Amino acid sequence: MLADHPRHLGVLNLAAEKAGWGSPLREGLARGVAVHESFSSFVAQIVELSVAEDGMPKVERVVCAVDCGIAINPDVIRAQMESGIGFGLGAALHSEIVLEEGRVKQSNFHDYRSLRIHEIPTVEVHIVPSGAPPTGVGEPGVPPIAPAVANAFAVLTGRRVHRLPFRRFETEREVSA
Repeated sequence: MLADHPRHLGVLNLAAEKAGWGSPLREGLARGVAVHESFSSFVAQIVELSVAEDGMPKVERVVCAVDCGIAINPDVIRAQMESGIGFGLGAALHSEIVLEEGRVKQSNFHDYRSLRIHEIPTVEVHIVPSGAPPTGVGEPGVPPIAPAVANAFAVLTGRRVHRLPFRRFETEREVSA
């Protein structure tokens, strides 16, 4: 399906290779994948996850491949992808702003759940060698993490989450088999 999209295919192939796609995982783990393009950059992410005792996804590992053209500063690219993954994972699992009677219910971090340091998985970032002009790396690491997590969760549990964050699915029955 990506034959006409070589840069999408390039990040997908690199991520799959580095993640060991096709090799068996230990019992209780599943992989999910997502590919994304924004700001003329291409990102693929593969997650390996388990299910925690509370039924929530527990992301164990993220393998990210990025094609952002010529890599001017690889350390900054890696840092941006890692932080985007952490931010996006927090949003996918926990973070939510709720409006009640026209007002935001949350007032600060005591009642706005963000990702905790102990929840950050192992993250590997691989940069596709490219001769294309340099492009953006600030935001492109964020969007693919939630669908990659949802795909792995569905593989492992047979349940699809249709609304984020994941923490709400048990109370609202937002999951289907």
